[in-house]
Amino acid sequence: MSRPTTLITGATQGLGRGLALDLAARGGTLLLHGRDRARLDAVAAEVRAVAPNATVRTYLADLSDLDQVHALAAEIRAAEPRLDGLVNNAVAGGGAEPLTRELSAQGYELRFAVNHLAPYALTRDLLPLLTASAPARVVNVASIGQEAIDFDNVMLERDYEGLRAYCRSKLALIMATFELAAELDGTGVTVNTLHPAHLMDTEGVRAYGLTPATGVEEGVQPTVRLLTDPELASTTGRYFDRFTDARAHEQAYDAEARARLMRLTRTLVERPGDAPGAG
Repeated sequence: MSRPTTLITGATQGLGRGLALDLAARGGTLLLHGRDRARLDAVAAEVRAVAPNATVRTYLADLSDLDQVHALAAEIRAAEPRLDGLVNNAVAGGGAEPLTRELSAQGYELRFAVNHLAPYALTRDLLPLLTASAPARVVNVASIGQEAIDFDNVMLERDYEGLRAYCRSKLALIMATFELAAELDGTGVTVNTLHPAHLMDTEGVRAYGLTPATGVEEGVQPTVRLLTDPELASTTGRYFDRFTDARAHEQAYDAEARARLMRLTRTLVERPGDAPGAG
């Protein structure tokens, strides 16, 4: 893969910023996404300063609004000639007030919207560009924190807690990874997911009140490996715990549960705000 083009969501801080700096040093074109223009411009300037030979372009969108997710994908498809890698990294953590249930622009539970619906919608919308650029890789940043989805309470209208919502949304992301990988088998587009590192020193970890256990660089290495390692060129539909091909939560291997999740996901993504489970 020479001079690859890679899109990183949530690139203005934490793991996303670390990925941008690492990949920029390797050359190619970086597409950096953020939801705050000042922070996005600042990280783009930082990347250009440490890697003058890298090409950097920025894209602004709030991924808690599916209309903006779709618009972001359309903007990228119109502007970019190719896309070799997509890292769905943007995240809503447990929250600074974990007992306060927050909603997305479409009225969905916020963690489910940002951590699952947004990356699914973005990937789906960018598939024409990814498949045209194949071989291409999609890396979904998940977590070792996973909790079974209750399909009678997907949006956690009952028993809400921020970390619980986060863990369920990350399992949903893993389940969608497996489904999309199977769908794209043979297209040259691989889709994998990983737990990058334990309690990285990020704004989300600190906001929830947890004590960071590792630096961001610990998560950069295994994430970049999934994106660039030639030995993983044909690996798809896998969950990694850092560098180890691992087993996710048992629900991720329940075909019926995955099918049910994907039916709901497609409905929510295609008809925002007009589907069961919202509110």
